Amino acid sequence: MEIIDLQSPQLPVYSVKAHSEIINTIDGIAGLDIGKGAPEIATGSRDGLVKVWDSRQKDRPVVTIEPKDGEQKRDCWSVAFGNSHSTEDRTLCAGFDNGDVKMFDLRSMAVKWESNLSNGVCSLEFDRKDIVMNKLLTTTLESKFYIHDLQTFHKDKGFARLMDKGHKSTVWCGKHLPQDREIFVTTGGNGSIMLWKYSYPVARSKTLEDGSEVGVVGQVIPLQNATLTSQPITSFDWSPDKMGLSVCSGLDQTIRVVIVTKLNTV
Repeated sequence: MEIIDLQSPQLPVYSVKAHSEIINTIDGIAGLDIGKGAPEIATGSRDGLVKVWDSRQKDRPVVTIEPKDGEQKRDCWSVAFGNSHSTEDRTLCAGFDNGDVKMFDLRSMAVKWESNLSNGVCSLEFDRKDIVMNKLLTTTLESKFYIHDLQTFHKDKGFARLMDKGHKSTVWCGKHLPQDREIFVTTGGNGSIMLWKYSYPVARSKTLEDGSEVGVVGQVIPLQNATLTSQPITSFDWSPDKMGLSVCSGLDQTIRVVIVTKLNTV
């Protein structure tokens, strides 16, 4: 893994042999004033390990997350930082090829929550990295994506979630609009992109008969879709400065600039 200064790309700012096998996924926090606390980078690999790096610490990660003794190592396909609303709090989610999603509290160094979605997890993203965790968007194989409402946690039921389908193929990527966290895009294995809006329920939690609180999830509304290519679109990113400006790439080895209009009227 290398960190490169684009104004002086000849020599990496930071370079390390991060994993023994291919690195499938990477995410960062705090380096661009997104989130509080130390600037860190998370990586996930085919070797089954999830590692957190701080460029101020040379040659070794600050955190290594690995399976327990006796557990099979699964291919980590996605990682995502979130809950970075203070200098102490930070959460890391990791998704694996067998459908496992694990949420790690980096403050207490413990697994806060885990679930299995039955299909390989292609991408994970919190709707905002720098606030108290609110929603988690997860995309998977078999055309599915999930939204977990992270406001209320139940010790037995976990977080409330909804599942929807799109693209009629693998949902490779999901990205929230920086200017409006309720709007997000998903990209598909059939070369299409779909625009969605999340609507909250009237009440985000309810009280069960035993007195415990359980979350209530909202619904998603499809806004628009377009087919850009015949090959899977594997990566997508929104501009943080200009609403609706975005870029995506796919297996056809083409980078496309996409403009989505009238988002402020949705």
